[in-house]
Amino acid sequence: MPLIDVVAFGIRNLRRRGARTLLTGLAVALGATLLVALLTISGTADSRVVSQLGKGGPIAAIRVDDAVPAPNALASDDLQTGDHHDIDDAAVGAIRRSPHVASVVPVLSIGGLAVPCPAAEAAREGGKLTAACANRPDPYGATLVGADLTRAQSLPITLLAGRLPRPHSLTEVAVTQSYFDHIHADPNRPRAVLGTEVELATPEVFSADPLRVRGRWFQALIVGVVAQSIESGDFLLPIDETQAARRFELAGLTDSRFSFARHPSSEYSALVVVADSLNDVHAVRREIADLGYANSAPEHLVASVQKYLHVVDIVLGGIGLVALTIACLGIASSLLAAVRERWREIGVMKAIGAEDRDVLRWFLVEAATLGIAGGVAGTAAGLAVAWTVGLVVNSYLVQQGLQGIDLGEMPLQVALLAPVATALLAMAAGTAPALRAARLPAREALGGL
Repeated sequence: MPLIDVVAFGIRNLRRRGARTLLTGLAVALGATLLVALLTISGTADSRVVSQLGKGGPIAAIRVDDAVPAPNALASDDLQTGDHHDIDDAAVGAIRRSPHVASVVPVLSIGGLAVPCPAAEAAREGGKLTAACANRPDPYGATLVGADLTRAQSLPITLLAGRLPRPHSLTEVAVTQSYFDHIHADPNRPRAVLGTEVELATPEVFSADPLRVRGRWFQALIVGVVAQSIESGDFLLPIDETQAARRFELAGLTDSRFSFARHPSSEYSALVVVADSLNDVHAVRREIADLGYANSAPEHLVASVQKYLHVVDIVLGGIGLVALTIACLGIASSLLAAVRERWREIGVMKAIGAEDRDVLRWFLVEAATLGIAGGVAGTAAGLAVAWTVGLVVNSYLVQQGLQGIDLGEMPLQVALLAPVATALLAMAAGTAPALRAARLPAREALGGL
């Protein structure tokens, strides 16, 4: 019998038993819904949880300090340093030439003074700052962290509000949450400081006897609030600004005793190096250590977290698979009942020339049809469940002041493989009833009920 006739005959038999077919299909759909929802949530949650360990940046990021590494430093995720070691462009070039390095971002931090101007909102005209602070509060010591913001996606920065400064802007800054302590503002309302201004100054010693210091003042607009783990600091700004401040400072007395810089001879205070993948992090860390620089990365923490998440994935996947297996047993039960009901029909078909393999294919087509239909419906429902759970979880995290995560992003392979998997499981469950029907002797079938 041609395959198309076998398929048509099997679908017709399913339609004849409409109520039972519907209930069996719903059981398969519910099992597929649970399996797809659990796999989607666990899979996307794994990637989001691991990415959160990168503080908003790539999880394969490595922080390099301007110091030599301590003995056995690579055995720890923490930064363990020894004596100072200048970071210059030659060192940056050497690290960039590593075959496992995706990017290198220079960082230069400097000390200075800050005067918040919370009342100076909208003191701009055509994008330029035009007004100074009225009734200035007392200045306080601050650390300005300059980074190459053209590679901001490689930096361990979480944007809490607003945006990052433009890469080469000299009038825009982002503040960290420590800024809120100095202006006595609520850190849980980061948008409150957006659009306000701050005056910053970096020092230069121009007289040793008596000691005289002058400041390089500039006014900046706060465009964002960030949580960053590059270096401890109050402000994040383009590295162009901190490099200009360093040149201003070093243009004064050449005696290093009168320099405010931590290490005047070092071109950069730190680097952020991104490896090609998590598997390359340790190799890159070793290469950097061989160059004589201390570094840190959460590689051991990530490995431990991934192991625990993998256990959770196995448990959740097992629960979903059990539910789908129970649904497939329902298919086997339904087809066994169908064999009994169609006992005489099978005998008649065999008597007029149907072969055992034709009967086998009828029942396998019915099982596969139930599996595919239930798998497609269950995949759609599972995605809807994952999306709903993601909304609830995201809302809760935002209410708790944490960064939200999206749990509703369904992996493409799950969407494609779920209906195929349910069809295969359904056919496996229907194999025993199909074999029983195929092996039924025509004389016995015709003499049966």
